[in-house]
Amino acid sequence: MADTGKIAKNLERFAQAVASHDRENPTHNAHGIGLAHFDMERLGFEEGEEILPGITIHADSGVTGNFRVLCDGQHDEELTEAEEQAVEAIATEAIPAGAPVVSPFPPYER
Repeated sequence: MADTGKIAKNLERFAQAVASHDRENPTHNAHGIGLAHFDMERLGFEEGEEILPGITIHADSGVTGNFRVLCDGQHDEELTEAEEQAVEAIATEAIPAGAPVVSPFPPYER
């Protein structure tokens, strides 16, 4: 069993993160916290356990020591769209082949 002080501090951080997420993203709601599997075991949480009202804990591929708020919205829609546009722009451009580079130094001889 994990130290109750550690669990209390983490629950406080989880609650703060969920409140911040919901405040800054009013169009969708948080439903869970994603933790690295190692952290879930270390803290004594089980997959799907409800830790706050309506918030469950889930294992994800995150980095140990970090967590993320899981929600029902898309946060990176604009980023994905910009990446797609950049790929299209690059794919349609022709890049001329450069001339071979000639070294200003004479070849090394033994």
